[in-house]
Amino acid sequence: MATLQAQSLFISSSSSSSSSSSSSSSSRQRRRGCFAALHVPSNLSPRGVSFPKLSSRIQLEDLKISEKDIYTANLGSRAKNPETTQNQDTNLFSKLYAVADAVADRAEMHAIIGEQRNNWNHLFLHSINSITLSATLMAGISSMATASSPQELAFKISSTLLFATACGMMLVVNKIQPSQLAEEQRKATQLWKQLQREIDSIIKRKTPTEVDVEHMLEKVLALEKAYPLPLLPGMLEKFPKVFEPARWWPKRREQQKRREVNHRDHKNGWSKELEEEMRGALEVLKKKDEEQYVRLGKLVLDINQSLAISGPLFAGVAAISTGLIGLPAFGSWPVISGVVGGALAAIVNTLEHGGQVGMVFELYRNCSGYYTRLEEEIEHNLEEEEVEKRENGELFEMKMALQLGRSLSEMKDLAKYASPECRAEDIKEFAGKLF
Repeated sequence: MATLQAQSLFISSSSSSSSSSSSSSSSRQRRRGCFAALHVPSNLSPRGVSFPKLSSRIQLEDLKISEKDIYTANLGSRAKNPETTQNQDTNLFSKLYAVADAVADRAEMHAIIGEQRNNWNHLFLHSINSITLSATLMAGISSMATASSPQELAFKISSTLLFATACGMMLVVNKIQPSQLAEEQRKATQLWKQLQREIDSIIKRKTPTEVDVEHMLEKVLALEKAYPLPLLPGMLEKFPKVFEPARWWPKRREQQKRREVNHRDHKNGWSKELEEEMRGALEVLKKKDEEQYVRLGKLVLDINQSLAISGPLFAGVAAISTGLIGLPAFGSWPVISGVVGGALAAIVNTLEHGGQVGMVFELYRNCSGYYTRLEEEIEHNLEEEEVEKRENGELFEMKMALQLGRSLSEMKDLAKYASPECRAEDIKEFAGKLF
């Protein structure tokens, strides 16, 4: 094939150089002479090679190209082994799928346990109230029976036992706070499902990295620490000495301070107005939203502690009082204190667990944590000096607006609170309208 191409090339070159056609015999001799001068190497592979137009002075010996050279020239950037990259991508996908499976399993476990603990709250509430009211009724009946009669003794002993049982059950239930446990599991289920959607989005984009895998693992560990599954031990403290917002996200790694800042035309969606808007939102979140939920959380915590102490106390007083019914030295006071104490114990138990005060406390803790997370995201972006390394400004503004329940125009209204000297009394609105 190469010989035929060379023949055609030299025939055209020889015919164009001659001004007029000569005899057929002289032309054959000239072409034979040219063909005799040609030497095509045997290792020349013509596949994928296009010869340039050759003149009669060019020798084909200058075009000695081996098949290996042609293969190397055609591959170019494919010199690297593609199997290594493919194996790395496969490993990353496998790791993300493993994390996604674990996250889905955690979400299901928290949903099941949350439903179970919610049932605990209802069962304990009705059981304790039934026992307390029954004991109160028996204490009243025992006072109407004849002194030292078998009926009085039976009602008195039964009332004392029931009050003691109610007191013990109240101590246990007030310690574990089933309504608060159920709210923890509901919040955890929501956050595990949110993390699962985040992993699915990374997999669908088909752009996983080692950083993504490490970040997902950090989120899993942070969630497990924030909302543990075990009841005893490992349960979160239900009556902490200091109210702290819930934290279910990993701490951001400290940013390295950079001396030089590359100012480019591309601002990554950020502008001076947007920075002022985010600073204003940050000030309002700290001085109004977070402060409000921390204050309310402390108030609910104090109320819950008072109810958790007073309920068993009233039941214990009623149990002791019913044991003294019928003794002449105490008169009618044991009956009065027993009946009244039993009624107050039932009321307090209903207010605490029927009103789910522990669940309200957990709600305030989660809401304050929600706004704390937004504050950290804003601070993280504003502290980054190079705007190219921040999250896209327009996308970040939209995300903040959605998470605060505001429109983009309402977000711009927060820019007037950007000054650190702005006091909480001067702020007439809350940043978040979602809660």
